Amino acid sequence: MIRGGSGIGKDTPPRHGRGVWPDKRTVDIAGCECLSLWWPGLARGPLHFGGRTAAAVSLSRLFVSALLVPTPTAPIRLLDLPAQHAAIQAELDAALQRVLREGAFIQGPDVQQFADELGQYLGGAHVIPCANGTDALQLALMALDLQPGDEVIVPAFTYVATAEAAAILGLKPVLADVDPHTFCLDAAAAEAALTPRTRAIMAVHLYGQCADLTALRAVADKHHLALIEDNAQAIGATWQLPDGTLLPAGTVGEMGTTSFFPSKNLGALGDGGALLTRSETRAAQLYELANHGQQRGKKYVHQRIGLNSRLDTLQAALLRVKLRHLAAWTSARQQAAAHYDAALAAVPGLRTPARQPGSTHVFHQYTITLDSEVRRDGLQQHLQAHGIPSVVYYPVPVHTQPAYQYLGYRAGQFPVAERLCRTVLSLPIHPGLTAEQIDYVAEAVRAFGAQAC
Repeated sequence: MIRGGSGIGKDTPPRHGRGVWPDKRTVDIAGCECLSLWWPGLARGPLHFGGRTAAAVSLSRLFVSALLVPTPTAPIRLLDLPAQHAAIQAELDAALQRVLREGAFIQGPDVQQFADELGQYLGGAHVIPCANGTDALQLALMALDLQPGDEVIVPAFTYVATAEAAAILGLKPVLADVDPHTFCLDAAAAEAALTPRTRAIMAVHLYGQCADLTALRAVADKHHLALIEDNAQAIGATWQLPDGTLLPAGTVGEMGTTSFFPSKNLGALGDGGALLTRSETRAAQLYELANHGQQRGKKYVHQRIGLNSRLDTLQAALLRVKLRHLAAWTSARQQAAAHYDAALAAVPGLRTPARQPGSTHVFHQYTITLDSEVRRDGLQQHLQAHGIPSVVYYPVPVHTQPAYQYLGYRAGQFPVAERLCRTVLSLPIHPGLTAEQIDYVAEAVRAFGAQAC
């Protein structure tokens, strides 16, 4: 693209381009993606990208089509599940055919086999599959035998399911602000929100890395509270304990939960979820709660009131296939994130994802922040104009959602969460994202940044 100090002449198109300037007014390059910019000024000389007096010819306004890197050969998707599945099609087909032949569509052998294999992947944790990630959150709270009106600390910046799981049980979600760098629940804010009715802290590992589990567990232990990890976005991440021990995300607190929604790093071809624990006693309880309160192996004997929340056999079989590839997919996401980090490091007014000390990051999302809502929205529109998808996760904080007005919070009460809702933007990231595609996205972001200077 046109850069600071680039010389532009009639027969010299910008870098990456092909062709000439036919009339000294535009660069007309067939087959390349272009970004239109106006450059005022009368000065002759080199074009200074982002400057105010750039011109190569004596025109009161010089219209320049500043070239991005050549358009990628494949469309850029936020998440490319068709390509991911095509690469393992034979394995998925074999799993499907096996389930069809066996005919055990609920509680078939693949369900427990998947639970065992995922538990092994998570360092020996007990895994209790269930119907979806939201059910997993609700089941974890049910296991604590809480009473209506008991309080659960949840982050103000999260997907609404975190608060919903508490509210649906008659519990009170009590919001706390998040860390401005990692966007995860801030331990000091959580402790400040405690009351005599608080019974649990629910930490969300947002975008692919852990909340500060050492600090949060210290708060939970000090006040005799349960720590529940919402690990829907960070499966495969790890947390380093003060003694140096590495534990998989979701296994540090009393219980963890995860989701196999199709877009997750380990996603089903439908819905699914799981609970995680290192306690055999807790695992037995969670199994009962997810299966109508029925003890394992004792059909029609119901020890407690539970839910019908089961992962079906087909999804378990497909997840077993995908689990075998999760480590490689995670590595590809991390490499893509490192590529983005380097390419976007110098963009003014933009911050690349911070890393939580003690946690690995598995990049469920690659989420940048801009210095204002106007610039965030402008960048999103700019990317869309160049065929690049992006998403705001999440545009509205929990405390301003209509459904949660009964909690009595007001705008301005959680400034970090509110600022993030105005400034975050998630860029495409998935295991199949190529270096060419990342370069194209990064070049588009840099071009927008240069315009805004």
